[in-house]
Amino acid sequence: MQKKQNKKQGERLTTLLPYLIALVSGISMGLTVAPVGAWFLAWIAIVPLWVLVVTSAKGKNQFPPAFFWGIGFHGVALFWITGIHPMTWLGVPWLPSLAITIFCWGFISVLGGIFLTIWAAVMVRLDGKKPLLRVLIGTAVWCGLESLWSAGPLWWSSLAYTQSPHNLVIVHLGQLSGPNTVTAAIVAVNGLIAEGWTNRQDAKDAKIFSASSAPWRFVNKYWVVATGLLIALHLIGFFLYSRPITQLPEAALKVGIVQGNIPNQLLRSSEGFRRAQENYTTGYLTLADQGVDAVLTPEGALPIFQRNLMQTALVAAVKEKGVVAWIGAFGERGDSYTISLFTFNSKGEIVSRYDKSKLVPLGEYIPFEEILGGLVQRLSPLEAHQVPGSANQIFDTPFGRAIASICYESAFPEQFRRQAAVGGQFILSSSNDAHYTASMPFQHHAQDIMRAIETDRWSARATNTGYSAFVDPHGRTLWMSGYNTYETHAETIYQRQTQTLYVRWGDWLTPLLLGLSVLGWFVQRVIN
Repeated sequence: MQKKQNKKQGERLTTLLPYLIALVSGISMGLTVAPVGAWFLAWIAIVPLWVLVVTSAKGKNQFPPAFFWGIGFHGVALFWITGIHPMTWLGVPWLPSLAITIFCWGFISVLGGIFLTIWAAVMVRLDGKKPLLRVLIGTAVWCGLESLWSAGPLWWSSLAYTQSPHNLVIVHLGQLSGPNTVTAAIVAVNGLIAEGWTNRQDAKDAKIFSASSAPWRFVNKYWVVATGLLIALHLIGFFLYSRPITQLPEAALKVGIVQGNIPNQLLRSSEGFRRAQENYTTGYLTLADQGVDAVLTPEGALPIFQRNLMQTALVAAVKEKGVVAWIGAFGERGDSYTISLFTFNSKGEIVSRYDKSKLVPLGEYIPFEEILGGLVQRLSPLEAHQVPGSANQIFDTPFGRAIASICYESAFPEQFRRQAAVGGQFILSSSNDAHYTASMPFQHHAQDIMRAIETDRWSARATNTGYSAFVDPHGRTLWMSGYNTYETHAETIYQRQTQTLYVRWGDWLTPLLLGLSVLGWFVQRVIN
């Protein structure tokens, strides 16, 4: 009787073990980003999943483990979502706020699990394929799925951002074909290591080194290729990273940033608006006296409509000092409104406007609103209906064309690439991350670093409560603010008109990998 019970317990453990391994390895990938920042784990965190999928018997158990890997990665990486609770400052009661928060976090985690399940389903079909072809196809499919996901409204946790801001050398591969270049590098190295493990007996038999060289006896070709690829990719990245940034003096632009530090809980109140006017006007005047060319404020710095902006003390200060200002406020479009960034020239006139085009699902709009509108309370602090800006906007300023980004848009590299391709010379990033924990704005900063590197542009980033920053085209942070602090700071950035391969051609690597995968599949079928 005892033996039967022990046997059953052993069988249960054997059944659960793949799920546990997949979950732990997915969590390991989640630890690569803030607040932990263990970026090096990304180069091995997919290996256990890959081995599970490849060695599973005819696909009987590999889908659930893959699903758990996705939940582990995205659930840990995006745990900051839970920081939005409680949303009582938006008029949402405590219990519904908790329910909405858990739903949002759970939904994105499950979506990540579905993403990995699809990838695993493809990998299962590769049973009998050559290991190197399996690595090629696995890498191509992963990149293709990330491209598909990022084309939608809900995107943040690419594998590529696990390397930012710590491994700037490898992030420079983004200049070649965008973030999927970094993703491909991570998946390919993991795949080669995993194939080396699953084929280690073949490696022993092959002995690529002399049999008399005992220390090398168990080295296999896949691990050698993985090591060589990892070194080669970092050398390419180092070459791009080490190129000097040449700038003409006439391209210099001294930009000031005001971090107003107005808690979101106060933004809807008269006291909050009073503090916003005071903090941003005082900050603007301070920076103007320092001789800046322009001042950048965060998303929604003045939480009022465009028609009311001209009566504010901040705009009066712009008219007095004659220093250009980019002011975050709400634009109007019929009966609806937009989250916008306005350019005020030296006369205090609005000369351009950029409307946020990537809205946060549930936070700024309700997907399938005709179905869910009566079930989920809209979280916007305004009564009007929020709408997105056009996807093909340009943002001209008195200093030339800029690349504009408002908050969530930092996760969408195509937004930046397109604006750089049509003449954007520097990046203006305006955000309000006040309702999240500190790990979120640090991840946000990491996203902006990637966009600066990919487009080869200087970047100024203004936030409400942190982290505001200045970044050079190599992704180096020149200055970063504190968190939950009121600050002003000025740095000189430069206008640039260079075009990286990514800016010129977009993500050409993913279709190339997919094409090579189809060709390799066809050739092997013909040969066999």
